Amino acid sequence: MPKGKLSKIRKEPGKSNAYKYSGVKSYAGPDHTYPIPDMAHARNALARAHFAKDPSKIRSKVYKKYPGLKKRAEARKGEK
Repeated sequence: MPKGKLSKIRKEPGKSNAYKYSGVKSYAGPDHTYPIPDMAHARNALARAHFAKDPSKIRSKVYKKYPGLKKRAEARKGEK
């Protein structure tokens, strides 16, 4: 990716770490943002999804890969 385009992407809200993770194949956000290679990163992506332009897309991708997190979130909503 051209350096100028990359710096422009990184200036967008929620994309400051775009394309910084090598070797990771699973991402929840656009432009290789919100890496989710394991459960810890998936939880981190959910915690920071509110910084993205469309947090619901981040959540849906995380929940698709880790359905257990969705069940846990639904159970927590039911407790309140």
